[in-house]
Amino acid sequence: MDHIVTVQDAVTAFEPWLEPTDSELAAIEIEMPLIRADAELLDAQIMTLDRPTNELDTRRVRRARRRVLAARRELANRTTTVTTSGGAA
Repeated sequence: MDHIVTVQDAVTAFEPWLEPTDSELAAIEIEMPLIRADAELLDAQIMTLDRPTNELDTRRVRRARRRVLAARRELANRTTTVTTSGGAA
């Protein structure tokens, strides 16, 4: 006879220690503009999959790519500023 055993992770999936920490939530909040820009780019690319692209679609994708690049640049500059501003003097 086989015994049915519950999986421990499934039973404790909602334990408080599995929740993100405050520092992880802060990091997600800092990266949120990039996440939104990536989602907008993905939306623009998905809209062009099932039809021939026209000038408006091309512009939409181009603008979305520029937003992603701008968000990445701002995040990189912000990260560099945060890590280098607290250096040992």
